[in-house]
Amino acid sequence: MDVFGAALKDQFTKPPAETLWVHNSYDEPEEMPVDVYFRGEDEMPELELKALELCKGKILDVGAGVGSHALILQKRGLNVTGMDISAPAVTIMRQRGLKQAIEGNILTYKEDTYDTLLFMMNGIGLTGSIAGLRAFLKHVKHLLKPGGQLVFDSSDLSYLYQEIPFPLNGYYGEVSFRYEYKSIKGNWFKWVYVDQKTLKDLAQQSGWDAEIIFEDDHDQYLARLTLSK
Repeated sequence: MDVFGAALKDQFTKPPAETLWVHNSYDEPEEMPVDVYFRGEDEMPELELKALELCKGKILDVGAGVGSHALILQKRGLNVTGMDISAPAVTIMRQRGLKQAIEGNILTYKEDTYDTLLFMMNGIGLTGSIAGLRAFLKHVKHLLKPGGQLVFDSSDLSYLYQEIPFPLNGYYGEVSFRYEYKSIKGNWFKWVYVDQKTLKDLAQQSGWDAEIIFEDDHDQYLARLTLSK
């Protein structure tokens, strides 16, 4: 069952939705306010607003959720498509007025090419692991037009390990999540948060130039990757 999609649908059709819980592999479950996915431009943090300013050309908003970022870009007159793996999310995007919305998985997507691939709210984490991110950086080259760019935010999770040891196996930013809504739990899925140094090293090894555009006060940063000349 698409637990996340069910919460989005309730928030859209009969708000407020009930509590959406996010279980993780490193701590206690956390409550995720569903209305955060329906934010307007005036409610978005500086990092996300800067990311939107970077967008150009033909844009694919990956993991677009209910289309909050894509709708802002569309309002600005940009050619943007929202993509999400959740069918309810895609339906809501369209109902909210997004003209171009597709259901799909960027890890296997091959249908079109873009000038900007946008991943917000740690969306690049869907690659699941450092190995997955490395493979993705190879795959995604075929989805970009000449001069194209990847724009995304991520976080350094080292702060979680100030009082506990780092994991013995694997990279410390590789975690697992699952959603719980109305007592129904979804499947576990892997996610990765990558620190800036690891990202830059990985990008360089994979033929990309990585630029850190912005950092906030919560260990989050905004990056732009372009193919090396």
